[in-house]
Amino acid sequence: MVDPEIYPDMEEFWTDLSAAYADEVRALAERGCRYLQLDDTSLAYLNDPRQRAAIAEQGMDPDTQHLRYIRQINAAIADRPSELSVTTHLCRGNFRSSWVAEGGYDHVAEALFGELAVDGFFLEFDDARSGGFAPLRFVPAGKRVVLGLVTTKRGELESKDELKRRIEEAARYVPLEQLCLSPQCGFSSTVDGNALTADEQFAKLALVVEVADEVWGRR
Repeated sequence: MVDPEIYPDMEEFWTDLSAAYADEVRALAERGCRYLQLDDTSLAYLNDPRQRAAIAEQGMDPDTQHLRYIRQINAAIADRPSELSVTTHLCRGNFRSSWVAEGGYDHVAEALFGELAVDGFFLEFDDARSGGFAPLRFVPAGKRVVLGLVTTKRGELESKDELKRRIEEAARYVPLEQLCLSPQCGFSSTVDGNALTADEQFAKLALVVEVADEVWGRR
């Protein structure tokens, strides 16, 4: 929680927060960064009714909180140089092969895809917790969607045919040329890691490359 003695006006807190992020984005660009990925849990968690209930208990509006987060990110990256590409990865938790939130992207999709001023979205779609692809209908032309179909939570290797089938399903909502493939999250978001061996991790990365080559071809 934000200390009310330091920030009696919460708008000042949000302004300072975006300014701090903007300073970091500017510093990274000045040092030669040309690709920046912002990992975000809040926008993914808000799809879970239990998480929205927790937001309500804190006195915030669970139906509009995602709009606040989108405004803050947009303010943080508004002055980025044109040569700096920015994406975001939406995660529902990735600790010891567990998770925190559930639910598809439906609650945030229209504003997330239509208003968040990033160049692409890394999205979890590795199991039923992540919902279906229908929310992708709000993705505008020109923005990339990276389908996180290969789970980092289990060592079993996904079926290539199943991955291709799911890519085809997503392409009903977003043109195939805007889609990409990746693991659903990092293999070790914390020092504890997930329940996979190093060999299983390398096998999953190789699978991503093989399927991407077969679906999109080498570019």
